[in-house]
Amino acid sequence: MKRRSENLGDDTGRGQGRTFGPGFGGLLRSLFANLPWAESASREESLIVPAPAGRAISVHNANGKTRIVGEDRQDIEIRIQKTVRADCSDLATRLLDSIRIQNTPAAEVLEIEVQIPRRCSRHAVAHIELRVPRETRVSTSSSNGKICLEGIDRDVRARSSNGSISIREVNGDIDVTTANAKVDCRCTHGHLRARSSNGKIELGGHRGSVDASTSNGVICATLESLGEIGVSLTTSNGRIVLDLPEKTDADIDMRVENGLIRNDLDLEQEAGDELGWVRGRLGKGGCPIRLRTSNGTISVL
Repeated sequence: MKRRSENLGDDTGRGQGRTFGPGFGGLLRSLFANLPWAESASREESLIVPAPAGRAISVHNANGKTRIVGEDRQDIEIRIQKTVRADCSDLATRLLDSIRIQNTPAAEVLEIEVQIPRRCSRHAVAHIELRVPRETRVSTSSSNGKICLEGIDRDVRARSSNGSISIREVNGDIDVTTANAKVDCRCTHGHLRARSSNGKIELGGHRGSVDASTSNGVICATLESLGEIGVSLTTSNGRIVLDLPEKTDADIDMRVENGLIRNDLDLEQEAGDELGWVRGRLGKGGCPIRLRTSNGTISVL
């Protein structure tokens, strides 16, 4: 866009003959025209590849959302939506062509990586979606992007540096970690390990053992059944809410440094003090439940 000058004064003698520049609006337009993200290009692509013999995939997407869905199928469908911003439409289109899916098939694991060239990594995003057989072991990672997994009947592992992680209807051991976002798991079954440095952890309708911790965030867990390993919930700054099944046999150990403990359960052999700890047996006991927060409230329902 070329700069435009306007004579807003009167140089014919009616006024003082003052000439102004393009004005604030024109100045903004001229500045934005020179920004490297003034033009954008988008494209959707898809391909179908055979499922590996080991029924396992490893996916890395540095910048964008990753969604993996288990279905009743024998192959793997990969869909990608790419968007790039540049200083002109031609360059945006060329950069769009440089974003590729690198898939390396092997006997056991299919490795998939979204490759974004360094020259456009700051102004490019690639959202990837995979449709896979339900009995596929999944490992996925992202530097900047949300991860969603659902409908998987094997173990899953997810890592995100700056993006939330959502798990739905997964039957298998779950291992999820995010540095600065929320972890949300619903209708899951297996041993669940969840970590977040600065984010909330929410577990709903889980069946099995749980090991969840966050440095700065709330932990809310609703369990339908307990696993043999038990339950461990830990947060440094935040409350803990644990909703247990109606008939539960467990040994409960709760501790708060600066906060309250609200216990709605009938515990046998209950012990505690004013310093903020409670121990006791629920039902026949056996399954360990350990709850810890430094600054917050613990509520057990």
